[in-house]
Amino acid sequence: MNGVSGRMGYRQHLVRSILAIRDQGGIELPDGSKLTVRPLLVGRSEAKLAEIAAQHGIDDWTTDLDSALADSRWEIYADFLVTKARAAALRKAIAAGKAIYTEKPTAETVEEALELARLAAEAGVKTGVVHDKLYLPGLQKLKRLIDSGFFGRILSVRGEFGYWVFEGDWQVAQRPSWNYRAEDGGGIIVDMFPHWNYVLENLFGEVKSVYAHASIHIPERWDEKGERYDATAEDAAYGVFELEGGVVAQINSSWTTRVDRGELVEFHVDGTHGSAVVGLHKAKIQHRNATPKPVWNPDLEDSHDYDADWQQVPANDVFLNGFRQQWEEYLTSYALGTDYAFDLLAGARGVQLAQAGLESSRSGAKVALDPLSL
Repeated sequence: MNGVSGRMGYRQHLVRSILAIRDQGGIELPDGSKLTVRPLLVGRSEAKLAEIAAQHGIDDWTTDLDSALADSRWEIYADFLVTKARAAALRKAIAAGKAIYTEKPTAETVEEALELARLAAEAGVKTGVVHDKLYLPGLQKLKRLIDSGFFGRILSVRGEFGYWVFEGDWQVAQRPSWNYRAEDGGGIIVDMFPHWNYVLENLFGEVKSVYAHASIHIPERWDEKGERYDATAEDAAYGVFELEGGVVAQINSSWTTRVDRGELVEFHVDGTHGSAVVGLHKAKIQHRNATPKPVWNPDLEDSHDYDADWQQVPANDVFLNGFRQQWEEYLTSYALGTDYAFDLLAGARGVQLAQAGLESSRSGAKVALDPLSL
């Protein structure tokens, strides 16, 4: 596990996923046997690794990635590094014959992301890319609605994601400063468009084109040391995505917006037979038989309670932490030798959408996405 001292690597992948699996005794496989996990922590700081290992009862850690990859005891390489460092490390792991499980984006360019997918295929190693948003309780409820035919024909998707990230001068920023420097791999398009790609393609249809506008709304910020720096990467992006089947998706992504919605991300889905609004956890629906008949009249105050026209969708299930659920699926697929859909080629499609979004913002034109293949 390379990069566990970072926020996501530590909290979501190590503590809430791998250690949770370890502490429950492993994953039960279809034949009744147990798949167990043993983590090796890899990073640059001996002090940080030693502290994490001692805190969680982990025996193995190293600052030498090459020796870890050369050791046959470790079967899977998991990568949670910053984007700029990821491709080089993945290339090493593939050359060493390790299975791969990695955060996204998998690379800085679609050419490099596709090269990694080809290298892995040629080496015959299983690969997995984090698709965590699909495992959110709200989106699992949405998937259930789609599979049941609730919407009829889906027409459109409107997404709102984001929150206010403090500039770092009078209040400490809650995101790392490299997120706002393009030269360090930052920017909300690179960060979020890979997420939107897999959400859209797995729930609604393959993305065929994108029109995006990126903005640097806050041009100066203050880093972790309190030093001022110029923000060179966009902190907001406004995208329109055309999907197969004629579905249109509009998603706003912003670190410069104050939240006035139920959750930090919400998707409003409209179909011929019904609509839904889903977030991280909650989901509400309105069927066409229960749809009110608004009449536009700005001269009179509208006293109708539109919120009351929506019905909450019950959980009807127990949802695991999304990162852990995907880890369990990947590890099970690894043990059984089955195909795994969320591979490096899927990751390359996310990079492709981010690259197309940046190109669209620079040119002001809609950009078509060609199908990717090995």
